Amino acid sequence: MPICVSCNSNSFTPDDVSGRLYCSNCGHLQDFDNFVDVYGGVSGPTGTFIRLGTSGQGTDYHYRETKIYEAKKLVDDVTLRLNLSPSRADEIKAMIAKITEGEFGQGNWFNVLIGACAYVAMRRDSKSMPIAEVASAIGCDDYELGRMIMRVVDFLELKKPDFPEFDIVRLYERTLQNSRMFGSLGGSVRERMKKQGIFLIQCAIKWFLTTGRRPLPMVVAILVLVAELNGVGGFSIQDCAKEVNAVVNTCRLRYRELLEALVKAAQVLPWGKDVTVKNVLRHAPTVIQYMEKKSMSEPRGKKDSEGGVGIDLRDVVSECLGRNCDADESATEVENLKKVSDDSQRMDKMKLSHECLTMVYSKFLDEMESFKSSGGFGAVHEREERQYFDPHDCTEWWNGKSELSKKLLLKNILEKDVGLDPMPPSYVKGLKACKRRRERINAAKQRIHKIMHPSNAHSDACISEDVQTGRKRKRRHTLDWEDLIIETLLLHQVKEEEIEKGWYNSLLDLHVFNSGVV
Repeated sequence: MPICVSCNSNSFTPDDVSGRLYCSNCGHLQDFDNFVDVYGGVSGPTGTFIRLGTSGQGTDYHYRETKIYEAKKLVDDVTLRLNLSPSRADEIKAMIAKITEGEFGQGNWFNVLIGACAYVAMRRDSKSMPIAEVASAIGCDDYELGRMIMRVVDFLELKKPDFPEFDIVRLYERTLQNSRMFGSLGGSVRERMKKQGIFLIQCAIKWFLTTGRRPLPMVVAILVLVAELNGVGGFSIQDCAKEVNAVVNTCRLRYRELLEALVKAAQVLPWGKDVTVKNVLRHAPTVIQYMEKKSMSEPRGKKDSEGGVGIDLRDVVSECLGRNCDADESATEVENLKKVSDDSQRMDKMKLSHECLTMVYSKFLDEMESFKSSGGFGAVHEREERQYFDPHDCTEWWNGKSELSKKLLLKNILEKDVGLDPMPPSYVKGLKACKRRRERINAAKQRIHKIMHPSNAHSDACISEDVQTGRKRKRRHTLDWEDLIIETLLLHQVKEEEIEKGWYNSLLDLHVFNSGVV
């Protein structure tokens, strides 16, 4: 006779629902002991709650249906975290059903598959969504998600135009619209930031700053720059990068590259030599205005290619005069330039050269120096002027009429002229690396020559010492692994042109380890 494990009573009452016994004295539920074996039959032995050898009927457990139900529930949860519509969730479910042949799945790999299908579905609809955002929502690595996206694209055989390229312009618009940091901005300010950002993004495309790189850091850099130009403060690159799940160091690097490109574009202006990375934000309105006017001008021969472009001199001079100049002199100067500009519009194809602008700017600097020496500004320091500089104190510099303020095709972007046409950064970096390897090759040849011909070593050392006497500090170069590899390849008679390319592992496998030399 069983007894209660709690009070040692032997009075029990069966439960109406589960059939399990509970103590009539203390109410303690007893251990499960009502398994009943039923022998015989096709289905094998069965019990009250356990069935073996059958797939189940009616209210019994169905593994496949439950798995599909939980998988679809997980798809709805992921699409909700990505702020996607229910119709988009149905599209993702249909895509997963096609890939898995209606079986769906469960586990970590299935979460990655949901994220990959969500990315592919958005990109098929020309609505760019960064991989970092999807990876953050499903909790996986960017590279793991990227590999799954490639497998989905290959399985579905997606090609252009059904699978367009990633649109960085749409990504900027989406980031600006969904950002919580810009939620309190007015409609006019947000629209101006949108046009300015699109203009700078397409300039960055023309300058090859986005080629072969992740688009999200460049979007963050341009978003921060546009916010600073419009006087929107209260956040930094780090805050914006964390909001969109971008790498902070990469965003800072793209921001510096963008400032360096603006400095190069400003060199064509009369005061371009004074523009540096540290003060380019002060000159950014004028530089962007020049780029906008340049993009709106039609090519008219060699004169245009040399930089002749119709810039609004009233805005440029007002920017130069600043807010501390005398109001009467500033107004008189602007009116004179306005009169000259109106007269020039009556003449056909008249352009002001950079020499003319340089003369005007030099004259202005001389007058400002004399005005400062007379005590017109008092004891105002340049550091304080830079600290309290506000682009809005200048005249309205943004026009927004350029075609680059709207989304253009890549062919049309490359045809536009914004005053700067640099080489791709990767190409420039490759040239510098080849130059550095050439210097290492020449140094390795000199070391090998000294060892093979020791009689000429003393004369060579004297020559090198005479060359370096002009330096204040003599830096001694220490050999590293690259120098030793170059020496080994030279001793194995590898061509110098091949060494300059930098494929050291391939050259070592081809000429050293497989040459029979131990």
